[in-house]
Amino acid sequence: MDDPRQDLIRVLRRAKTADMPKLQAAIPGRSRRSLFRDLGRVGYRTSFTHAGRYYTLPDVPDFDHLGLWFYEDVGFSTAGTLKETVAFHVDHTGDGWTHRELAHVLRVRVHNTVLDLVREGRIGREPFAGTHLYVSADARRAAEQLAGRRDVAQMTADAFRVLSAEETIDVLVEALRAAPAVP
Repeated sequence: MDDPRQDLIRVLRRAKTADMPKLQAAIPGRSRRSLFRDLGRVGYRTSFTHAGRYYTLPDVPDFDHLGLWFYEDVGFSTAGTLKETVAFHVDHTGDGWTHRELAHVLRVRVHNTVLDLVREGRIGREPFAGTHLYVSADARRAAEQLAGRRDVAQMTADAFRVLSAEETIDVLVEALRAAPAVP
C-alpha cells in the first residue's frame, strides 16, 4: 500500500495547489482529519487568498521580490496569511501603501484587513492626497514613510508638469540644434 504522505506530495507537485475537496478526491479513503495530519507531516503553506483554503508544498512557490507567488488566481506569501502579508508590506515599504495599491498588488479585497490592523494598532493610517496612506505603527517609521510618499508625489508632479511656452520653445530649439544637418 502506498504511503499517503507520498500520495499527497505527488498530488501537490502535479497540481501546484489544491483545496481540501481536491485532495480528498485525489486521495480517496483519507479523511479530512487524516489529510490535515499528513499535510502537517510533509509541511505546507496555505494561501493568503481564498481565506487560506488552498495548500501547496513549501518548495513549490517561486516567490517574487515582494514575497508573493500566484498560481492562477491563488496567492501565497512568505508572510503567511492575508493579515500578516498586509502588515508586513505596510511596515516594510519606504513610502506606505494606499488601499488601492495593496488591493492591486495582492489581488484581493483588503478593506476589512487594513481596518482590523489599524484598530489593533499594528499599522497606522494617515490622510494623504484625498485618500488614506497605510504606514507603520512605529511613529518614527511612519514619518519616514509619509516623507517618502511626499517625495514620490513631488517627483511625479515634476515629471508631468506642463511646460510654459518659453520652455517649449527652448526644448524645440535645442532639438533642432542637435538634429543632423540635412544635405
